[in-house]
Amino acid sequence: MATAAQWVEGARPRTLPAALAPVIVGTGAAAAAHSWVAWKALLALVVSIALQVGVNYANDYSDGIRGTDSVRVGPFRLVGSGAAAPGAVKRAAFAAFGLGAAVGLVLAATTSWWLLLVGAAAIAAAWFYTGGDHPYGYVGLGELFVFIFFGVVAVCGTTFVQVHRVTAVAWLVAVPVGLIACAILVANNLRDIPTDTTSGKRTLAVRLGDPHTRGLYAALLLLPFVVPVVLALTGHRWSLLGLLALPLAAPPLRRVRGGASGRDLIPVLRDTGRLHLGYALALAVGLALH
Repeated sequence: MATAAQWVEGARPRTLPAALAPVIVGTGAAAAAHSWVAWKALLALVVSIALQVGVNYANDYSDGIRGTDSVRVGPFRLVGSGAAAPGAVKRAAFAAFGLGAAVGLVLAATTSWWLLLVGAAAIAAAWFYTGGDHPYGYVGLGELFVFIFFGVVAVCGTTFVQVHRVTAVAWLVAVPVGLIACAILVANNLRDIPTDTTSGKRTLAVRLGDPHTRGLYAALLLLPFVVPVVLALTGHRWSLLGLLALPLAAPPLRRVRGGASGRDLIPVLRDTGRLHLGYALALAVGLALH
C-alpha cells in the first residue's frame, strides 16, 4: 500500500500553481470590474484544485496501465512504481472530480446552470487527456486543451461567477495564464521526449523535436509579459506590476535554453510553477488597483 506521503506526491503538488493562477487572475479581473465575491472565488479555487489533482491521478492511472511510466525520469508515479493498485488511483481521480463537481454545482446554482456544461467538459477533458481509447495527449493536443481549460475557461469562469459576465479584461488576461500553464506541460514533455518516443506517446514535444520544443518553451514564458503592457496602454496602468514577475522566468529559461535534459529538467517544472503563481499574484494586484 502506498503511504500518505506517496499519495500526496502522486497528486503532484508542484503542478498546483496551474490551478491557483487562473482563479487569482480571474478574481483580479472581477475586482477590475468593481465586483468580486470572496466566497465564490474560494469555491472556484476548490474546483480548480480538485480538477488539477484529479487530472494528475487520472494521468497516473492511464499512463500506468498503458506502461508509459515503466521507465520513469520525472516525478513519482503511484501506478508506474507499483506503490498503489491502478483501481485505487482511478478511484482517487474520480473522488477529486466528484469534489470539483459538487462544489461547481453550488457555483452553478448561485450563478447560471449552464456552468454545469462547462464543468462536465472540463472533467471530460481531464480524463481523456491520457484516458480512453484515443487520448488526445498522445497525439500532441495536450497544450491546446491546457490553454483552453487552465487558461480561458478557468480565468473567464472565475470572473463570470463573480461578475455574471465575462469582461474584456478577463478574456485578455486569460491568454498569459494559459500560455504559462502550457509552458509547464511543455517542460514536462521536453523531459520525457526519449521515453515518450519509445512508448509511442506522440506529444507535441515529440512531434516538434528537442530544439523546437525549447524554443516553444521560451516563447510561452516570455509572451505573457506583453499583456501587462497592453493593459497599461488601455488604462489599466497598475497592470504593469505583472512585469515584476519577469526575473522569475530567468532560472527555468536558462536551464531549458542551456540544454538541460532528463532529471536536470525537473527543477524547471518547479520554477515555472513559481513564475506562474508570481505572475498571477502581481497581475491580479495590478488589476485590483486599476
